[in-house]
Parts: sequence; structure tokens; C-alpha cells
Amino acid sequence: MNRIIVIPAAGRGSRLGSNLPKLLVPVNGRPMIDYLFQRYRDVASVFLLVVSPGAESAVRSHLKGREEKIEILVQESPTGMLDAILIPCERVRQLHPDEVWITWCDQVAVESETVRRLASLMGTARIPALGLPTVILGAPYIHFARHPDGGIAEVLHRREGDTMPEHGEGDIGLFALTAATYLDLLPQYAEAAPLGRLTGERNFLPFIPWLASRGSVRTIRATAPIEAIGINTEEELEKVSQYLGSGSR
Repeated sequence: MNRIIVIPAAGRGSRLGSNLPKLLVPVNGRPMIDYLFQRYRDVASVFLLVVSPGAESAVRSHLKGREEKIEILVQESPTGMLDAILIPCERVRQLHPDEVWITWCDQVAVESETVRRLASLMGTARIPALGLPTVILGAPYIHFARHPDGGIAEVLHRREGDTMPEHGEGDIGLFALTAATYLDLLPQYAEAAPLGRLTGERNFLPFIPWLASRGSVRTIRATAPIEAIGINTEEELEKVSQYLGSGSR
């Protein structure tokens, strides 16, 4: 299986109280990006890491000597996650993958069992165009609203000012796409993707209901609620650090 992992990692992590690029902020003494390499190296052929111009030198220095095949690309302007994800598009095309997985750089608590089940989902006879783990949480940051038949109808974002339910179904920052979905359908969506109402950014998650109306999107349940936490604040950093330090993984 030729599987590429795209990691958008151009964030500064200013709310974490560190001068380091976000992907190099330590979690229990290890840069958060190292957790992703460890978690996905058994399923990835290549990692494509998208960083900011100011982080490139430090990231290249950190990656020296690693065994994984890692390539760095630069996002010149912070215009949103959709644009960051598409930066490696031409390189992905050259690599002729079977699948393209996307993971946020700060989702470091994803369990190996979740990764295994996502890979199994993408290996079924009826391969979905996109597969993703989801989790039900109180006070959700993201919520996928569904049609009566179970299909994903829309995605609500707290950060964009949407009215959120008391409990909601959100992602864990991990998405598996077929090569055709990434190389053909995602750029098609991006041509007319709307800007976030409050952030003015081009978001990736609205692509999921767009795709669900045109093809197959399937979800699996995440293994643990902690997997949904992206490390954006010192409180979240402490929570994930405690979980990882407990030997729960």
C-alpha cells in the first residue's frame, strides 16, 4: 500500500507559551511531531510536512537522521487549512499513492487501534472516497449534522460562530482519502470553497458534507475521547501530557 500522510503544521502555537514552532513544542519532553511519526510510520510510505517559512530551518534541523521518509513543503501565507492541505498536491501526484491521509500536527493522542480500524475501513471491498474517525463529546468544537439516513449533511464550527448542540459528533483530526478524492475532488471543491464567516479562512471540514452529497463518506468511532483534543492551549497540553504519561497508549 502506497499511503502518503500529509501533515499541515504551519501554526505558531502562540497560545502554548513557547517560542518554538508549534509542531516542535514538547509534549512530555518530546516534540509533538515525533508522536505522529511514531504513530503512523507503520502505515505511511511518505510524510509530507507543510510548515511556515519561519519554521523551516528549525524543522529541517530537527528531522536530520530520522529513518522515516519525510519531505518538507512551505505554506507562505496562513490562508487556512484547506490551502495548506493542497500545497503538496503536485508532489502527491508524482508519488502515485493509493491513499492520502491527513492529520493535524497537534492531534498526538490518536490510538493505534483507531489507526488500524481506519486502515481496515479503507481496505474494504467498497472503498469510501473518504473515511474518518469521529467521537461524541459535550460542548463540541466541531459537529457533523446528519441526514435522517445517516449521511453527513453539514459541519458546524464553534470558531466560526455556528450555534452548537449540547453534545455533538466531531472529528479527531485524522482523515483518509483515496488518491482520486485528494487529487481530483478536493481541488474541484477548493475552486469555490467559501471563507469562514469569522476567521476568513478556507476550511477543510466543509469538504466532507460536500463530498458526502456526491460520493461515499464513511465514519468509524474513535477509540477514546482524548483523541479529539488538539493541543492549542496550555490546558490542553497538560491534559494530553497526563494521558500520554499514564501509559494509556
